[in-house]
Amino acid sequence: MKTLLFSAFVMTLFVNFQSFAATSESKKQNNWWGEPYPSQFDSKQLKNKLDLISVQGNKLVDESGKQFIFRGVNIADPDKLLREGQWSEKLFKELKAWGANVVRLPIHPVSWQGHGKNAYFKLIDQAVIWANAQQMYVIIDWHSIGYLPAELFQHPMYDTTMKETRTFWKDIAFRYAGVPTVAVYELFNEPTDQGGRSGKANWLEWKAFNEELIDIIYAHDEKVIPLVAGFNWAYDLRPIQKNPVDRKGIAYTAHPYPQKAKPKDKTKENFFVLWDEVWGFASKDYPLIATEIGWVNADGKGAHIPVINDGSYGPHIIEFMQHRNISWVAWVFDPDWSPTMISDWDFTPTQQGTFFKKEMQKHQ
Repeated sequence: MKTLLFSAFVMTLFVNFQSFAATSESKKQNNWWGEPYPSQFDSKQLKNKLDLISVQGNKLVDESGKQFIFRGVNIADPDKLLREGQWSEKLFKELKAWGANVVRLPIHPVSWQGHGKNAYFKLIDQAVIWANAQQMYVIIDWHSIGYLPAELFQHPMYDTTMKETRTFWKDIAFRYAGVPTVAVYELFNEPTDQGGRSGKANWLEWKAFNEELIDIIYAHDEKVIPLVAGFNWAYDLRPIQKNPVDRKGIAYTAHPYPQKAKPKDKTKENFFVLWDEVWGFASKDYPLIATEIGWVNADGKGAHIPVINDGSYGPHIIEFMQHRNISWVAWVFDPDWSPTMISDWDFTPTQQGTFFKKEMQKHQ
């Protein structure tokens, strides 16, 4: 859904990817028998024992059975931050100071491919260590936009395949099995057929593929929460009313940006009605995590549909989710990608950054 300021970033990734792929392929051909088997994350590197967060009915709970609500932020793709010199423990300390208890890592297929699996695992390892040190959880998000069964996507940086997606989650689930800090696996960021431009979305087909991914994950780790998105760029969950994902221990996600709901009379109550009809209803039976929320003024940096708003959206969406025990993660703690939460790397808050910072700090 997002029109990101990424052109130079993407071009750099493609060039690096081509170089890396050639080098990597050469090494495999010359020493294929010397390739090591994958290894698991060493939990001894973690300072804190965090509670395992699990699903109980329509709630997320900690090990004592107490309800737990995720409130946090998205950062940019770790590969982008590394290339810009912003990938550091300092960033995670700042997120904690803002009141976050969870960090979402949006891993783009192009950066996963370009950086290479083993090198990218080192970035995720660092994120897990840094988040754990601040007693924050991690959501790993396979950040693609399009209709995966058709393998048609919104932009080349989202290009992946069903095989790559299966392998990604197999490798992730193996590496971080039994690590409570890694709490949630968001199986696919924003499914959409773009009005038929990416094929024709079929819920039963999408449901079956998500169930397959969950089975792969659960074969390695049954104590993690798979997160399933609906259509219309992860906004529409209505198909689960008749055909829910047939696996236990899951949660659903929504990305309810301000311009997705279009009431004629833009009152808070009318937005609530539309949000309930399309995605909020699911909170009656399942845990919900809105892994992307946010807005920018019409004249703000990177303003684009569907995130434009005058600021009234913030209090409305928080009130709506609070009454329904819905967890949330604001987009995005980066001065380049929109809607931004910070205007620079001194962490100066934007309008929405100021709002979400206060909301998170209320619950510290």
